[in-house]
Amino acid sequence: MNTTTTSCCIVGGGPAGIFLGYLLARAGVSVIVLEKHADFLRDFRGDTVHPSTFTLLDELGLLDEMLVITDFRVNQPKMNINGRNFLGPTVKHLKTKCPFIGFVPQWDFLNLMTQHAKQFPPFDLRMSTKGVELIRENDRVVGVRCGNDAESYEIQADLVVAADGRASTIRSVSSHSPHERGIPIDVLWFRLDRPDADDDHTLAWLRDGHMLVTIPRRDHYQVAMVIRKGGFAQIKAEGLDALRETIGRVCPPLQEVAMRLNCWEDIKLLTVKLNSIDRWYEPGLLFIGDAAHAMSPVGGVGINLAIQDAVATANLLTEPLKTGTLTESDLEKVQRRREPAARKTQRMQAFIHANLFGRGTEPGKPFSPPWYVRWLLVPLAPIARRLAGCWIGIGFQPEHIEN
Repeated sequence: MNTTTTSCCIVGGGPAGIFLGYLLARAGVSVIVLEKHADFLRDFRGDTVHPSTFTLLDELGLLDEMLVITDFRVNQPKMNINGRNFLGPTVKHLKTKCPFIGFVPQWDFLNLMTQHAKQFPPFDLRMSTKGVELIRENDRVVGVRCGNDAESYEIQADLVVAADGRASTIRSVSSHSPHERGIPIDVLWFRLDRPDADDDHTLAWLRDGHMLVTIPRRDHYQVAMVIRKGGFAQIKAEGLDALRETIGRVCPPLQEVAMRLNCWEDIKLLTVKLNSIDRWYEPGLLFIGDAAHAMSPVGGVGINLAIQDAVATANLLTEPLKTGTLTESDLEKVQRRREPAARKTQRMQAFIHANLFGRGTEPGKPFSPPWYVRWLLVPLAPIARRLAGCWIGIGFQPEHIEN
């Protein structure tokens, strides 16, 4: 079997893997990134970019190009509850260059980062290549067995980084099993045309216990319908007509375009998970992003948290990788740096899940009324909106580029 050698092999070409590969190559570290797909063109992935990530791109000199591919910006999204509009969390008060949330197609973002990463000779991106097994010697991970349609081969590396998401292959072939939190929801994703009566500032719609999130795109909406976990089979049994009717009732501007949902193949199920592993590392191996701590869609924080993991990893490990002195204690520093923010974020998400989605309701009303409605109607609301905006826009442990 052929063998390739590198300083760092990153399994997974999502936001965390590509961002880390870019940073390491920029600092002169030899890096190979493995992406199992032939391209980045997959719909219904997280596309919400927060001020913390725009700040990092500004530090790298890539902000202007990022803004070009940003479909939509909002500094205070609205929500519509039973026909009444409410203001949501605000980020416009944040002291950053980009005090807004941007919606960026993930494939455009990854293509942008890859294009710039390829300008650094140490960067090697291998598409259609899947890491399938860890190589171990003397109780240490020393590489990855990988393959594509043409061949299988080995990559020997001083460090393997598992950035391959919530369904991590590398995690499944190691002893790092995640602890699952009980999450009461799943999400149905589908596209709908932008209606003539367009309202691209209302992102969340709640009525009669149903919830839709409408993410604006250049020529369509990416729509998330929150459902009870395991409830997709019942929804399919009730039929497409019933689903279309529900969409139009919850979000009246989508009533007409909802009729264009033609088949169940147009609707994708996202099984929501909220989990984490106890130990993010072992000698020669490190987990980051969703591979270490899967986030729910609440707050749209997943991409941004994963990118901050990547930045902290580059900040802490670039020098040991360049000098060949990487130790297990270096990997432990990454977890010590990033785990508190991940756990705080997950506790916040679990709290919202329990209060918004977790209570029993009457038949036909899958969710109880949102607990935060009363917050929006009292004088404390502006403070609550700013605090929520800070949590969403910046996070509990923002990172900055050091190398």
